[in-house]
Amino acid sequence: MDGIVTDVAVGVKRGSDELLSGSVLNSPNSNMSSMVVTANGNDNKKFKGDDKMDGAPSRVLHIRKLPGEVTETEVIALGLPFGKVTNILMLKGKNQAFLELATEEAAITMVNYYSAVTPHLRNQPIYIQYSNHKELKTDNTLNQRAQAVLQAVTAVQTTNTPISGTTVSESAVTPAQSPVLRIIIDNMYYPVTLDVLHQIFSKFGAVLKIITFTKNNQFQALLQYGDPVNAQQAKLALDGQNIYNACCTLRIDFSKLVNLNVKYNNDKSRDYTRPDLPSGDGQPALDPAIAAAFAKETSLLGLPVAAVPGALSPLAIPNAAAAAAAAAAGRVGMPGVSAGGNTVLLVSNLNEEMVTPQSLFTLFGVYGDVQRVKILYNKKDSALIQMADGNQSQLAMSHLNGQKMYGKIIRVTLSKHQTVQLPREGLDDQGLTKDFGNSPLHRFKKPGSKNFQNIFPPSATLHLSNIPPSVAEDDLRTLFANTGGTVKAFKFFQDHKMALLQMSTVEEAIQALIDLHNYNLGENHHLRVSFSKSTI
Repeated sequence: MDGIVTDVAVGVKRGSDELLSGSVLNSPNSNMSSMVVTANGNDNKKFKGDDKMDGAPSRVLHIRKLPGEVTETEVIALGLPFGKVTNILMLKGKNQAFLELATEEAAITMVNYYSAVTPHLRNQPIYIQYSNHKELKTDNTLNQRAQAVLQAVTAVQTTNTPISGTTVSESAVTPAQSPVLRIIIDNMYYPVTLDVLHQIFSKFGAVLKIITFTKNNQFQALLQYGDPVNAQQAKLALDGQNIYNACCTLRIDFSKLVNLNVKYNNDKSRDYTRPDLPSGDGQPALDPAIAAAFAKETSLLGLPVAAVPGALSPLAIPNAAAAAAAAAAGRVGMPGVSAGGNTVLLVSNLNEEMVTPQSLFTLFGVYGDVQRVKILYNKKDSALIQMADGNQSQLAMSHLNGQKMYGKIIRVTLSKHQTVQLPREGLDDQGLTKDFGNSPLHRFKKPGSKNFQNIFPPSATLHLSNIPPSVAEDDLRTLFANTGGTVKAFKFFQDHKMALLQMSTVEEAIQALIDLHNYNLGENHHLRVSFSKSTI
């Protein structure tokens, strides 16, 4: 692991059976001024007694079977999610260590957690149990480097500022707070699936569980490693990187959670340790055919996302390949790569009394240029929607599946159809099929349009633009209240051509967008309405 101290010299006194009490650490910037310390190794009698996981609880933990080259930082990282680590003693020759936590409660939580999830360091299982020692007494002069690491880690943990004057590099002292990372994807032009995250993050260790969701109008994920050190390595390498060229930026933090509870294995959440979990109601599990097509596409395109080279720009994929990579990542169709009719979406559980091709065109048009819409003649609560390309259909599906439209939770999946057929000439299909191929309302016609950067999940806050000077806040509040919802907040931008308007629920905002996008405000100004990632 780059930047981690790999050879901390720890003095070991041979031949003594007791951990000797020794000097007190009194440096002014130490968080451990009350801590008594001495190092000693030959402690076999103690180890035999320590072998039982169910020994009497102690805030000192005995860790065995450590890999030979493991560092203090990595051992300390095991304890950090559970509380403050107050001392460490490495027994290098024996591949063992003692770790002292500030409280017995923290140690109990840690032992309980690691009895359910086997801890790994450097891909090797290790064993943790209570020690017979109630506190660690180590000799500061012999255990100096270990104390420096501990001091630095503790200082970073409490102040989050770099420490000057320690012998440890900064990357070595960033605490791995938890084996769980919280990941936010900024500027999400291409869809990012659970499988893509798994491929990218598996490079740093075994990924146990992933949950994806939308929060604060942003696509987010929680991802759990078997070991906090893997989480630390992944955060160091990937935070701030783009998955695809100039978009889909990863923002990574440690989560406060140390364990994820996954109920379903589907395209929103997965527990890789439990393939037996159900897929959950209405959530399609990963269809084996799609999985096979995905694997085939990825190899055809020569873009295994997991094999991203280099730590500095592990995910930068050149422009020409970005669309292909996104297609592979999103399991969507590419010219020359047959993966079924992936530009066409099947939308079901629609409110058949209310839905029209125009309303579907407006809502799905937020995520791509809708070409055709067909409400099914024999099943009017379902519709086929053809998007301009596979990325757009994937984007619309990931953002709109499970949202409420006209009071009903809609389901959006990929259709097996390649195109939406128009009715035969002269056949009246009651206006259920509409061709929007030449619509002037497409948002994404211009390559490089700013609209590509402003694609956000449905949210209660709407972004309004193209407002004429004569229209005041009250006019807009009244207009939006007339769509049947409550306007909770409003804010003009400085130039008064744009504004943010917040409805009381996401469903009300969806309704308002359908009703008022392209609304004629007079003076040749048609209102533009989008979902915003901001709140007022």
